[in-house]
Amino acid sequence: MAASSNSSLSGSSVSSDAEEYQPPIWKSYLYQLQQEAPRPKRIICPQEVENRPKYYGREFHGIISREQADAILAGVEGAYILRESQRQPGCYTLALRFGNQTLNYRLFYDGKHFVGEKRFESIHDLVTDGLITLYIETKASEYIAKMTKNPIYEHIGYATLLREKVSRRLSRTKTESRKASVTSEENTPVEKVYTFRGPHWCEYCANFMWGLIAQGVRCSDCGLNVHKQCSKYVPNDCQPDLKRIKRAYCCDLTTLVKAHNTQRPMVVDICIREIEARGLKSEGLYRVSGFTEHIEDVKMAFDRDGDKADISASLYPDINIIAGALKLYFRDLPIPVITYETYSKFIEAAKISNPDERLETVHEVLMLLPAAHYETLRYLMIHLKKVTLNEKENFMNSENLGIVFGPTLMRPPEDSTLATLNDMRYQKLIVQILIENEDVLF
Repeated sequence: MAASSNSSLSGSSVSSDAEEYQPPIWKSYLYQLQQEAPRPKRIICPQEVENRPKYYGREFHGIISREQADAILAGVEGAYILRESQRQPGCYTLALRFGNQTLNYRLFYDGKHFVGEKRFESIHDLVTDGLITLYIETKASEYIAKMTKNPIYEHIGYATLLREKVSRRLSRTKTESRKASVTSEENTPVEKVYTFRGPHWCEYCANFMWGLIAQGVRCSDCGLNVHKQCSKYVPNDCQPDLKRIKRAYCCDLTTLVKAHNTQRPMVVDICIREIEARGLKSEGLYRVSGFTEHIEDVKMAFDRDGDKADISASLYPDINIIAGALKLYFRDLPIPVITYETYSKFIEAAKISNPDERLETVHEVLMLLPAAHYETLRYLMIHLKKVTLNEKENFMNSENLGIVFGPTLMRPPEDSTLATLNDMRYQKLIVQILIENEDVLF
């Protein structure tokens, strides 16, 4: 990790091969487990129960014993009911089937439902979150215990290691921030439990932040998002000049477009617009790398200024810097443009020998992508088709672009170097097919 950090600070240009095949930051194992977790199955009481609390539904079965609840839920993973205690009338219990046994939890309501510190609008959400937590903690307890090893915190722009570099970029903001400060306490970072609207990854350990609500904590100054258990390892060194930063990079694609109310991420739109305006004929476009530090400058500009970021030729005359920033955006997505759920389906489609059947299968799998992912991929393929139309000048055909964008747009769900190497030719082929047939497929 240290070597990676040093190269990013050096300002040297790296080879395209080294750039394309660096492993992703974000770890998908816990995300996959959340997708596999049992789904809640409400067991409705066959008759209406008298004196049922108004904030419970037909899943309330009245005063029944643990044994009766166990019999009702037997054999149905994720099934649940609510019951009133026989020993303590007026006290309510959630009975939940998980791991071939019935678990009983004392249930409370104060305007929201809760069994612990998390509070939920509905029983269904409470059970959903509980099943996710139980499943992940059962399947990955040892993994979770080791999550804080090998942190990525030093390499994502918040740490002291990058203080000088970031402060140089944000010097004006820093000056204004100091003028606005009245006491040192105002610059003391505060971590608050936070509910993320979409999938989020911990910026300390790089693992998925599981659950429906209160998945982790967020720093009120710099916006750092981490697991609660990881927060105690984060140095208290965030920078006031990054206060309430809203990042464009490293954010789930669907979450970002919903937050900005756009079809696609503004990074994609702005970079492609700039490249098409002045770079379509540039030799080796997307294959030749720009200077790493300048690419990081563009990334910081988008994170700081959003759609007001200046990436014009006057600041960045080398179009490879803008192309590199666009590729970096795709590599930094926690869920790739071609999602983990559709990855294996695309790989299998690539293996079909009949061209017509293969194309039809690719089209069917495209329809499974979330709307933001589909639209982003469609827009990118239209752009890459324009790149190939200038092949005589830029020497970039669909096959070359497939080599560049295959591992950038799609990553295997399992964090396996062997799987990545084995699938590389199919990744290339899928992108090549998408470019050559963009008018038919989208």
